[in-house]
Amino acid sequence: MAERIYLYPIWLRLWHAINALMFLVLLATGLSMQYSSPDLPLIRFDLAVQFHNISGLIVSFNYLIFLAGNIATKNGRYYRLQLATLYKELTIQLEYYLIGVFKKRPAPYPVSKDRKFNPLQKFTYVATMYGMMPVIIVTGLALLFPEFIIEKVFQSSGIFLTAFLHTIVGFMLSMFLVIHIYFSTMGSSPTSNFKSMVNGYQEPH
Repeated sequence: MAERIYLYPIWLRLWHAINALMFLVLLATGLSMQYSSPDLPLIRFDLAVQFHNISGLIVSFNYLIFLAGNIATKNGRYYRLQLATLYKELTIQLEYYLIGVFKKRPAPYPVSKDRKFNPLQKFTYVATMYGMMPVIIVTGLALLFPEFIIEKVFQSSGIFLTAFLHTIVGFMLSMFLVIHIYFSTMGSSPTSNFKSMVNGYQEPH
């Protein structure tokens, strides 16, 4: 029987827990500010703004911990893309998710000490953590301190464009969250990957 693999050190699990909790607060407060009626808000507007700003600052600081952790530890190697083989590996993994998983085929890229993510996970996590997260943080900080935003960008309001980009990336990150939770159920059991983020051990398939 395959042994459990220790893949999630304590700093990474704490970072993940804080990030998940604060992101849920950001999602709830953001939706309340954007879409709820002033007469019947999901969260009172002034409280939504306050909690959104505080959570955003925590996520921003937490992101620096993620970057520092990936630089200072071996965790960073899991995010390195192999561009020469990326397309082929993505195709194989996508075919597995669309067909193979329902036919009970073995995973083409099983988890090991040297490979924590399959190619599709790795590509998505790199795009999320090194692409979308910096954008959502920078635009969020800019909206918190609007005096630093350029007034006009190609005849359009700088604040409007910043807010629009913040909203679009926020929506994309929300979709990532839903998909991330769904694929997290595809472990050795529907709850095994969630347990991994508590005890640090990846359960074998």
